[in-house]
Amino acid sequence: KLTSTDVAGSHNTISPVVMSNEAWVDFVAGWISGGVSVLACQPVDTVLTRLQANTAEVRAGSTAGDVSKFSKLTSTDVAGTVALRPSNIFKGMISNFGVQSLWRGSSAMIGAVPIQNALLMSGYGAGKRWSDSSDELSEGSKNNVLLGVFVGGCTGGVLQSFVMSPVELIKVSQQVVGKSVTSATASVARGLFSPTGAWRGLGATLLRDGIPHGVWFVSYESAKTKMTTFRENSHGEKSLTQDEIAIPMLSGALAATVAWLVGYPFDLIKTRIQAGSGNGIVGTARDLVNESGGQVIRGLYKGFTLKLYRSIPASAIGFLAYETAAKALT
Repeated sequence: KLTSTDVAGSHNTISPVVMSNEAWVDFVAGWISGGVSVLACQPVDTVLTRLQANTAEVRAGSTAGDVSKFSKLTSTDVAGTVALRPSNIFKGMISNFGVQSLWRGSSAMIGAVPIQNALLMSGYGAGKRWSDSSDELSEGSKNNVLLGVFVGGCTGGVLQSFVMSPVELIKVSQQVVGKSVTSATASVARGLFSPTGAWRGLGATLLRDGIPHGVWFVSYESAKTKMTTFRENSHGEKSLTQDEIAIPMLSGALAATVAWLVGYPFDLIKTRIQAGSGNGIVGTARDLVNESGGQVIRGLYKGFTLKLYRSIPASAIGFLAYETAAKALT
């Protein structure tokens, strides 16, 4: 990508045309990476969402018909307690509803996640360009780059929260309650002007997607820079073709792990609230801890391993698709 030095010979001036083109590349590349990652990782997301929502509590608030319809998905005894295990949920959905049920909620996500990723990657690219247009490179230039990426990631994360919160409410309604996409979408649409309708869980979504996305991009940029420098020094030349695949994927995997360590509790709280079994952010957090016998980490990180099973490949695939698409479009 062009820096300020490449355009018109001035270090501090970037052509508006160049900025517009680069922003468009970031948007399209982000769109592509979002669609690819959803298709690849939706089955794990479906199982995770049901685990996070705590089927036992959701069933307690459902009608008798709902209980009958979904009791086969988990191990339920006479007392109504549920053994929530990823393997039980996974096997139950396949045996009772077919393999396609693992992609339940994907239609809403396929429509929205590309927009989400486009906004995020636009923020990432804008942060990098802001760093490139700052003062002449100095000893602190690396920190400037990371600061720009962090601010861009946080900004993109907050903006996309307003897109994803109602969309994820549709997804959760499909995955947990079993609504059709038409029914779930209509329900959310009717509540667009109600804070307890379409925007239920928005506060937790903002906490999950703001700072954690800044951490995500900083971790990615830092890992990618270090790996690229190491490979170039090792080979005495620019990255080999295989490095152009391995480096974005490894960096993306590391970035996902670090970012979810920061943001996962809010993702869990968000799902509980959207599934109808949460009582505000603080109240839901308290309930989660109480359910785990007062163990804070165990309570707030329930399902974290499964989240990594989904987010690590999604991040790796997403950044590879982004870098590949961006390169092809420039």
